[in-house]
Amino acid sequence: QVQLVESGGGLVQPGGSLRLSCAASGFAFSSYAMRWYRQAPGKERELVAGIATFGGITNYVDSVKGRFTISRDNAKNTVYLQMNSLKPEDTAVYYCSAHSVGSPDYWGQGTQVTVSS
Repeated sequence: QVQLVESGGGLVQPGGSLRLSCAASGFAFSSYAMRWYRQAPGKERELVAGIATFGGITNYVDSVKGRFTISRDNAKNTVYLQMNSLKPEDTAVYYCSAHSVGSPDYWGQGTQVTVSS
């Protein structure tokens, strides 16, 4: 049974940091590119960051470059999103996703991140 379980969300003040984790099971984690998406109320889901299978290539949406870092630990079947210098506009539900060409994408249930004073 495929599972992606996000954790680490919460309420943080502007300028603060959070580290999201996504624990994967039930599929060959190291063979999948991993992505973090977010969806704010009333907005479409947005790709925030992605990382290749062995972590050598990463990409970010412009709005988070220099503030967010995606990483993965294939030994632990876990992908992370370190979020620094958080802004109110980063408030959203954050989802992790596993992607492999020719296979369906897998999704987690999401974790809420709220940036507010």
